[in-house]
Amino acid sequence: MTVAGRRKFRREGEERRRQDLIEATLDCVAEHGLQGATVRAIASRAGVTAGLIRHYFPGKEELLQASYATIMGRMTELAKTALATVEQDPRRRLAAFLEASLVPPVIDVRTFSIWGSFIGRAGSDPALGVAHRAGYLGFRDEVETLVAEVFSGSGRLASAGELRRHAIAINAIIDGLWVEGCLAGDMFENGELAEIGIGSVEAMLGLRLRREELA
Repeated sequence: MTVAGRRKFRREGEERRRQDLIEATLDCVAEHGLQGATVRAIASRAGVTAGLIRHYFPGKEELLQASYATIMGRMTELAKTALATVEQDPRRRLAAFLEASLVPPVIDVRTFSIWGSFIGRAGSDPALGVAHRAGYLGFRDEVETLVAEVFSGSGRLASAGELRRHAIAINAIIDGLWVEGCLAGDMFENGELAEIGIGSVEAMLGLRLRREELA
């Protein structure tokens, strides 16, 4: 029991250290861009030696890939938390997900700065490209599942291709409004971008998401 307990503690400790290195990397990217996120800068930020980083990651590229995957996954998880706050009605769940994707803390200048630094290299860096694809598909899959539930609950049949196209389009609506909110949030009223996003998706699907009686 004692040995097993030590092993569990060690695994938890190592995972915590690995996450600390990822957070230090994200801080460096936010403040200095990818060029400024050197191994030395990351180690200094995390309060460790550069050699220790190589214990957890084969190299800087793998650390950057893990960091990008973390920031992408975090935005998806923040949007998903809204699903636990609403009733199980599929339309309200989709509306809640859309709203959460277009208000703070998902709309955030620091997050945008980090994302912008990574996305600039995702097309030319295979490792970052893999992380971007995984993050994009993870978010789009969540949207597609929610849309499928809305159609099913409304008695509408939809092919796999139709659901996929709706998910792609909704993801594009969210992305565009998210960028605007991060770059110029002071130009919009509280909740305005979320209302626009929900309204656009309602028009696309031909369904009211928060006022079912009008559907």
